[in-house]
Amino acid sequence: MIRSHVAPVACVGALALSLAAPSLAQNRSAAEASETWTPERLADGQPNITGMWNNSNAMFTPLELPEELAGRDDVSADELQARAEARARGRIAASEWKGFENNAGGVGGYGFYWFDWYWETPVDIGAPALIVEPASGRIPARTASAREEIAMNMAELHDAAEHMESGDRCISRGVLGMMMPTEYNNGTLILQPPGYVVIHSEMIHNVRVIPIDTTPHLDETIRQWEGDPRGHWDGNTLIVESTNFRAVRNMRGPSAGTRSRQSEAQRIVERFTVVGPDTLRYTVRMEDAKTYTAPWSAAFPFNRDDGYTQFEYACHEGNYSVPNALGGARVEEARSR
Repeated sequence: MIRSHVAPVACVGALALSLAAPSLAQNRSAAEASETWTPERLADGQPNITGMWNNSNAMFTPLELPEELAGRDDVSADELQARAEARARGRIAASEWKGFENNAGGVGGYGFYWFDWYWETPVDIGAPALIVEPASGRIPARTASAREEIAMNMAELHDAAEHMESGDRCISRGVLGMMMPTEYNNGTLILQPPGYVVIHSEMIHNVRVIPIDTTPHLDETIRQWEGDPRGHWDGNTLIVESTNFRAVRNMRGPSAGTRSRQSEAQRIVERFTVVGPDTLRYTVRMEDAKTYTAPWSAAFPFNRDDGYTQFEYACHEGNYSVPNALGGARVEEARSR
């Protein structure tokens, strides 16, 4: 699980996060740019978004709106940039306190070189949070059944391998785990064979093959870890609707630090808007009435990063966390007896 580090790619700070609050002046200029930009087109008519993309700059913006910014509509670009820099400093300081830089061989000690927030230059994305819907900037509460299932799963986390998080098992981090910014492995390769868009994530090397057509989704009895996607282009925007999700009791939530579940009711709609030659504006809308009390949306940029190289993740081959965690749990049980 090695990644390459390249010179930081400057993020286009003016993003049109059309649902974002507070709205910023630079967002309007980006919206205009996306409407007037004429991208290169492929033989099948698709705007050309083939290449390597990276969303690591978005990790300097919090997932949810900080409480101190609630209700404010006067957050300036300078304040957003200052907050991004402070977030980066805070992560480094916390890691120094934990001794990461001197504990590369210890449990959970990857060393600073592993994390994008140590290498990248912090740049704000033009909004105070990734969550842009609801207006509160906060993810809606989970349903009572979801809270109960997550609590039960955490209590039984190491009773059996199938209780562990699906990403730890090297199966899948789900659509959110592939597309949301994380601490490392943020390289995303997009390919466009005729009639398709293929998204290859560096993390676990998940691959999403998205047909660009209007054929109906698979029969509802056929369920998949990343759902059944269908895509179409609306001008400069690729719209992808995914349904037919497999129910998973323990799948990574919208951020690396959250646990969630994925129900069969889940529906995800993503939009990739070509803002310019080096920027995609990405939005994702989550609908899962069995897990969340209301829909929610997030938005952030993907930046073209042709100098980035995806390295082999080798998740299954190097995955000792499952047998070690289960083995450790059995030792603890024996001691308690």
